[in-house]
Amino acid sequence: MTTAAIELSPDLTMEELLGVFPGARRTLFQLHHIGGCSSCGFSPSETLSQICARNGGLDPVAVLGELKEGHLKDEALLISPNDLYLRINDSALRLLDIRTREEFEAVAIPGSRFMTQEIMQESMNWPKETEIILIDHSGSRVLDAAAYFAGHGFSKVKGLKGGIDAYSEQADPSLPRYTTEAA
Repeated sequence: MTTAAIELSPDLTMEELLGVFPGARRTLFQLHHIGGCSSCGFSPSETLSQICARNGGLDPVAVLGELKEGHLKDEALLISPNDLYLRINDSALRLLDIRTREEFEAVAIPGSRFMTQEIMQESMNWPKETEIILIDHSGSRVLDAAAYFAGHGFSKVKGLKGGIDAYSEQADPSLPRYTTEAA
């Protein structure tokens, strides 16, 4: 879902807003301590206006603006499948796959490494300007992982937008696509 496909308003449900702004939960928690734990959680059917009203009377229009700004920041931390494909043989890139071992062993982007505890420890000793691309299945977890690396001083870390699924669909159809069971 894109912002062009839906008219943004504080009366949208959180399910609808999360469809447009996948990082909205992270933005709300970071700025207002909303949605990160059971005491401040929200239902997917609640509207942004309802959530703002029960959290100190926040201005829902202003919060919607914050969600838009957070989304733009998230987008800056992503690399498109086609852009990665064009750079796949760039030896300066470190491709780190954060999926499960089973997923990685089933299909992986050439040159990527499965993220183990040892590689995580090793990476903390890399130069902070190392270009790191993080890969998951659908792109839903890479922003949190990118934020972790950025928080440790890495200035050139990105997540693969849409994950390996989008990469195999848009950039390299020779990689098989797969589905996972929802947890």
